This record gives sequence, structure tokens and C-alpha cells, in this order.
Amino acid sequence: MPREQYQTKLEGLRDDVLYMSEVVAERLRMGLDALERQDEELGEEVITGDAEINDLYLELEGQCTDLIALQQPVAGDLRFIAASFKIITDLERIADLATNLGEYAKRADREVFPDVDVQRIGDDTLAMLQEAMDAYAESDPERCYAVAESDDDLDAACEAASELVVRDLIERDELREEEDVEGTMRNVSRLLLTIRDLERVGDHAVNIAARSLYMIENDDELLY
Repeated sequence: MPREQYQTKLEGLRDDVLYMSEVVAERLRMGLDALERQDEELGEEVITGDAEINDLYLELEGQCTDLIALQQPVAGDLRFIAASFKIITDLERIADLATNLGEYAKRADREVFPDVDVQRIGDDTLAMLQEAMDAYAESDPERCYAVAESDDDLDAACEAASELVVRDLIERDELREEEDVEGTMRNVSRLLLTIRDLERVGDHAVNIAARSLYMIENDDELLY
């Protein structure tokens, strides 16, 4: 394959990975909106849309495999292809977490815990994902470190939200009176799972930043 055509394929891979990230971010936003509005139809749309993301993943996996097998890239090109493959894996897993949000939206009663700001936590995870993908797109190591630093704040916000749910549950008078205990516990479980899943989205964003840093500078500091 002529060098020019090879470089075109590398650039195409980068563009396709960025496109996949846009689709995944959109699905995550839809999942959060479905939760906020308790919109079962929108939640179902997120769930059914996961097939498109799986197809994108398989297509990009094939591109990465072909570039490695046919071109035997070395040094920076090899790091770029390997990082791209790892990144699409994280994106696919974020999409799975967005699907979880769609499932929760079909069943959750968000009014039960109005003081838990799931949307703010969701906005933070989306910002981390965008920053990580910008680092990949622009080969920006500073953004990689910024994403890793943001994860501490996200972890703290998720921990505080989970503690608020548990504290609120303990203090509820209706539970003492054994009114709708089962329904309340289901909502508690879904809300805690939502918080956990958003924290995991942040972890995947950090993975993307770590792989991007390794791609850019051959630096594995954020990988471990």
C-alpha cells in the first residue's frame, strides 16, 4: 500500500473513532434525559440504539486489525492504532452503561430522592468524556492529565450522592411505618446503580485519556 494511502487510512481511523465517541456521548445524554423525565419511550430508544454502537465497534475493530496485520506499523503509528482499539472498547462499554440508564428510566421514580443531583453528575461524566476525546483528537497531553484529575472530583460527588441516598433512607418515617417498603427499596437500588454506572463512565474516560497519553508521548503514567 503506498505511503499516502496508508496515512489516509490512519486519518480515517481517527475520524471514525471520533464519530463513534459522538454517537456514544449522544446516547449517554439521551439516557440521562430519559431518567430526568422518566421517559420510557426515550429509554427504550437508548436500549435499541445499542446495536448501532456494537456495529460501529466491530467495524473499527476490523480497521485496527487490518492496519496492524497488513502494514505492520511501528513506533508512533503502532501506538496510535493500539490506542484507538483500546479507546473504542471503552466507548462500547460506556454505551452499555448508557443502555443501563435507559433500563432504569423505564422503571425509576425519580421524585423519591429529589436532593440527589444525578444530572449534574452525568454532566460531569460527559465533560470528562469530551475532554478525553479532545485529547485523543488533538494529541494534547495536558488534557489527558486534566481528565485524570477530574476523576477525583467525580468519585467524591458519587460517594456523597450515595451517602445522601442511604442517610435519607434511614431517616424516612414511611419506612418506619412499613409503607411501600418494597417499592422504596427498588428505587433506592436503581438510584445507587445509576450513581455507580456514572462513576464507571468516568473511569472509562480516564482509560481513554491514559491510552491517549501513551499514544502521544509513549508515557504509561496514567495506565497504572
